[in-house]
Amino acid sequence: MTLKQLFMNAHEIDYEIYGEEMQYVEIELDPQEVVVAEAGSFMMMDSDIQMSTIFGDGSNQETGVLGKIFSAGKRMLTGESLFMTAYLNVGQGKKQVSFASPYPGKILPIDLSEKNGKFICQKDAFLCAAKGVSVGIEFSKKLGRGLFGGEGFIMQKLEGDGMAFVHAGGTLAKKELAAGEVLKVDTGCIVGFSQTVDYDIEFVGGIKNSIFGGEGLFFAKLQGPGTVYIQSLPFSRLAGRVLAMAPQTGKGDRGEGSILGGIGDLLDGDNRF
Repeated sequence: MTLKQLFMNAHEIDYEIYGEEMQYVEIELDPQEVVVAEAGSFMMMDSDIQMSTIFGDGSNQETGVLGKIFSAGKRMLTGESLFMTAYLNVGQGKKQVSFASPYPGKILPIDLSEKNGKFICQKDAFLCAAKGVSVGIEFSKKLGRGLFGGEGFIMQKLEGDGMAFVHAGGTLAKKELAAGEVLKVDTGCIVGFSQTVDYDIEFVGGIKNSIFGGEGLFFAKLQGPGTVYIQSLPFSRLAGRVLAMAPQTGKGDRGEGSILGGIGDLLDGDNRF
């Protein structure tokens, strides 16, 4: 991985991403630099990093009470917590703080200065960002997207000229769409896309597809120009598989691969009554 430094109105941060399947990002802060992160993403930090809870995303902390309430309100609309955590370097030299992926996948660094100041992503994809990056809701003017969007309906927008980090589940795919080029995607598999991409919800169509397809009634239609990031393992899909394999009786395992099923459980030497 390469170490990258960016100069912007938001706080300048250096970073390095470690790992393959379970990644974490290490942020290097100069004195008085700040990075903000979602609650629960913290992994480790140096002793001179000061951690504090802030109202909203930290982008309107100097605009008074109304600015803070507006910032927090945008986050509440996306289903996230009203609060975020800020990490400030109060020491004399460079210090590090690290944030981890919530489940297997990839951490995607987004340079907002290269995205014309705005990037649209799934509501649970945001991990952390330089202080000054605004995290809000991307309002839709299309009724179909609001009624049938499912996982992909409530989208977050990251605005500013700083560095932000989002998480993708499984393997990450990057698609560059030409003007007018269309990509159809499962709504849950969208990680994010540039603001020039047109996003809408489309009905799968066909009685057999709707009833027996097993893939949902709607998918996302993304039309270029712009960049689209796709994940192979949305968290909802991972959680669904885990729940499907969970014990239904509260006793124990499901007897994976055994033709004896429950009878075999009596003979496996690990019976906790």
